[in-house]
Amino acid sequence: MTVLVITYREPPNPEYQEFQNRLLIRAREDFGVELGPSLMNLIAGCFYDGILLYAEVLNETIQEGGTREDGLRIVEKMQGRRYHGVTGLVVMDKNNDRETDFVLWAMGDLDSGDFQPAAHYSGAEKQIWWTGRPIPWVKGAPPSDNPPCAFDLDDPSCDKTPLSTLAIVALGTGITFIMFGVSSFLIFRPYRKLMLEKELASMLWRIRWEELQFGNSERYHKGAGSRLTLSLRGSSYGSLMTAHGKYQIFANTGHFKGNVVAIKHVNKKRIELTRQVLFELKHMRDVQFNHLTRFIGACIDPPNICIVTEYCPRGSLQDILENDSINLDWMFRYSLINDLVKGMAFLHNSIISSHGSLKSSNCVVDSRFVLKITDYGLASFRSTAEPDDSHALYAKKLWTAPELLSGNPLPTTGMQKADVYSFGIILQEIALRSGPFYLEGLDLSPKEIVQKVRNGQRPYFRPSIDRTQLNEELVLLMERCWAQDPAERPDFGQIKGFIRRFNKEGGTSILDNLLLRMEQYANNLEKLVEERTQAYLEEKRKAEALLYQILPHSVAEQLKRGETVQAEAFDSVTIYFSDIVGFTALSAESTPMQVVTLLNDLYTCFDAIIDNFDVYKVETIGDAYMVVSGLPGRNGQRHAPEIARMALALLDAVSSFRIRHRPHDQLRLRIGVHTGPVCAGVVGLKMPRYCLFGDTVNTASRMESNGQALKIHVSSTTKDALDELGCFQLELRGDVEMKGKGKMRTYWLLGERKGPPGLL
Repeated sequence: MTVLVITYREPPNPEYQEFQNRLLIRAREDFGVELGPSLMNLIAGCFYDGILLYAEVLNETIQEGGTREDGLRIVEKMQGRRYHGVTGLVVMDKNNDRETDFVLWAMGDLDSGDFQPAAHYSGAEKQIWWTGRPIPWVKGAPPSDNPPCAFDLDDPSCDKTPLSTLAIVALGTGITFIMFGVSSFLIFRPYRKLMLEKELASMLWRIRWEELQFGNSERYHKGAGSRLTLSLRGSSYGSLMTAHGKYQIFANTGHFKGNVVAIKHVNKKRIELTRQVLFELKHMRDVQFNHLTRFIGACIDPPNICIVTEYCPRGSLQDILENDSINLDWMFRYSLINDLVKGMAFLHNSIISSHGSLKSSNCVVDSRFVLKITDYGLASFRSTAEPDDSHALYAKKLWTAPELLSGNPLPTTGMQKADVYSFGIILQEIALRSGPFYLEGLDLSPKEIVQKVRNGQRPYFRPSIDRTQLNEELVLLMERCWAQDPAERPDFGQIKGFIRRFNKEGGTSILDNLLLRMEQYANNLEKLVEERTQAYLEEKRKAEALLYQILPHSVAEQLKRGETVQAEAFDSVTIYFSDIVGFTALSAESTPMQVVTLLNDLYTCFDAIIDNFDVYKVETIGDAYMVVSGLPGRNGQRHAPEIARMALALLDAVSSFRIRHRPHDQLRLRIGVHTGPVCAGVVGLKMPRYCLFGDTVNTASRMESNGQALKIHVSSTTKDALDELGCFQLELRGDVEMKGKGKMRTYWLLGERKGPPGLL
């Protein structure tokens, strides 16, 4: 059979090639799309020449006094016109149709569909050029214009053997069917090829980065507790809650068209849309199965290059196996294994044919605890260079077959056998729940394990198995799956039969299986709720303890109840102020870190001391330390002696305090104390502070600033309050000029009286 096809002739002139190159550049720069030669056609160039023709004729019409509305005149001027456009010589006939150039293609091999040009026809020059390629005619030459026996039955070459009517009808019917089949093949094959090219060019898989929406991930994640292993920082999925009640996100998620999707970024600066990549993306859209995550699309907008797939909220199989709070009975484990086998069997029989990187982190679980396989396909799209000696790289290779570790390329069947090896390692994970490549009594790094597997020395290095704890048939299946010789490993069709045979609970109905799953899930939830409740109560206790250190207990309780804290007046309280003499000079001679360390050490010491007294620490500002007694809880007349005893204790502590960076220097503390009325209340909403207001605060500050180092300077009102007890030793200092107060009589507090009461 000889097949001839006539198509438009691609212009050979340099102007057309330059025009096509400009289109490719515009598509890449403006739209980020790489168009191959097969996606370009003649239509764009012809459209461009048509615009040029119209512009040329319109200019002539306007120069002759016409207008652009004079359509008839413009059309008449186009008739018979010849001009050179971007596609070459353009010749218009009397009907304003362009004289088109054609190419005659001859197919040499019907099976391969190999077409080569046999002749070129120039419509502008009315000429035919033969390329010299012979046309493989069936009988060695073109059929004659007047075939024998077609019109002249008396031709001696005709066979006059009579045929029966039935034979003639059968022969005619057969010829009709053959002609219909051949014509359908010849007609629909180019049509199918055209539709394929159209689908590749349409890029239905493409997702714009602006179409992805990102927000608070905690709204999308629900699940059980999990811990993330060191080995799989590259895990694609996971949204399980930690023991502290916070979500761990192992997959980037977002919203696409109102649905939560998983987003996996590809470490590439740009994507070359070669035909291989386009076909991989098309195949991903075509593959649909219950145990494969659905491919939604891909984004190729630099630098946000990523793959968008179905999101499974239970996390990966590895996350579930490593989460001790999830109880997995063997019915549940066999169900997960069965889902994995079904997914891999379908994948191996699909156009994708193999996974190539199967591991437990690439097996994800949806909200109904159905296992699905992800990260399959798109080998050219995903390919990135990784560090050769990184811990994460070797951790990902714990599931890799020995023949792949050697680095030699494998055929498709070899890749499928490598997937079976990876499945064997996953079986060991599910059976033992001890992580990938469990080795009893050995502590080897992932790199050491991979190197031992790669060496292939007998006995072959494989995970440890406790045969006493596992089903013997399951152990045999594991060992067959990770056999050193790929030919000894079963395929997933055989594995499916093995699983069905030794899964003793596999005969239960779907409804019973579902009810058992829900019961198991409910039990897990009850345990998790109890654990989360205890964790919540512990965190609540810590938060309240921190709040009570920032604000008075009574004030904090009011704020917790949502009440407004009203300012309160106190008739009599005692206020303590202190600072460090020479602190400015000391700071100038010290580094900022040394100053911070000094103040932290000093005030940590002070805070531990004041806990022994009925006082409230108001604040510290730099080297200033402010304490009050008598509020917010009133304590009668005890506020003055409480502050006095506290001041004596702090002064005694300073005498033995040592500065870290200047251990031979003595820290000199200056203290001032005053008693009087104040008003107290909470100020601010963010970082609220319990503040004191009134002249008593100012006077206490003046008592401190007018005091002396290593002495306690008290006012006459404080002295009167202490005299009522008669157990403190005070010494008259005299009248001191106070800024804004005039002269005030003040005293030095020396200590507590051990003998009879009285004033020294």
